[in-house]
Amino acid sequence: MKQLKFGIPKGSLQETTIYLLKKAGFSVRTTERSYYPEIDDPEISCMLIRAQEMPRYVESGVLDVGITGADWVAESGRKVAKVADLIYAKQGLRKVRWVLAVPEGSKIKTVKNLQGKRVATELVNVVKNYLKERKVQAEVEYSWGATEAKPPELADAIVELTETGSSLRANKLKILETVLESNTVVVTNKAALADEWKKQKIENLLMLLQGALNAEEKVGLKMNLPKLKLKSILSLLPALQTPTIAELSDPRFVDVDTIISEKVVRDLIPRLKRAGASGIVEYPLNKVIY
Repeated sequence: MKQLKFGIPKGSLQETTIYLLKKAGFSVRTTERSYYPEIDDPEISCMLIRAQEMPRYVESGVLDVGITGADWVAESGRKVAKVADLIYAKQGLRKVRWVLAVPEGSKIKTVKNLQGKRVATELVNVVKNYLKERKVQAEVEYSWGATEAKPPELADAIVELTETGSSLRANKLKILETVLESNTVVVTNKAALADEWKKQKIENLLMLLQGALNAEEKVGLKMNLPKLKLKSILSLLPALQTPTIAELSDPRFVDVDTIISEKVVRDLIPRLKRAGASGIVEYPLNKVIY
């Protein structure tokens, strides 16, 4: 039996990725000591790989496809093919930033002030290129962790990954510039794309994963309402597409079914009720495929 060798990112993206795979229809079971998770699809074999290393193993063919960050693809310089952007991170459905930060009292105000200074980061190659483009010569050191603690004794500035900036503020650091904006990506290699079976398997997997992401901030909403009030109630609905309207056994009423943003539903339901809707049901969604 042919199998697709699929890399799941170990570390900060692991839990969210496995959760999305579950919503996409794939049950993945991990054990504490194993780097080979079990998945309930015999046509897929999984391996847990750090996002930083994923491009290398995908390029070499050890893996056919893997989930990593656009930042680590840029940092690695590996020749992989990006086949999808999946906008999610550890703390939410958002992009992340690598930012240049310095202590609050630092005399460094812009990137130009880094001339002759020390910068600590995990994203060494990207930062070196960033400084080179701005004609700034600085010493860029690899940071093995706890990067926020490096300034001012061990580094003059840092380039660190952030979603909200809260960790930087907690360490009394201020952001000067965004060096790189990144998001989760799915990468593969030429050999996998040249294999029709693998290519289609990857496309199917991506369709389901994207559908799971699309559904994350949406809910389904259905209700009964009098035909006489249909026009006024429909005007209240921010629909994904045209709402589905179905006749009921009582010809005076119709059933309306739609998909809306979860952010608006708590304010919308009371308005729908007051406008004449009844039997209102909100339900979660696993996938939304456009």
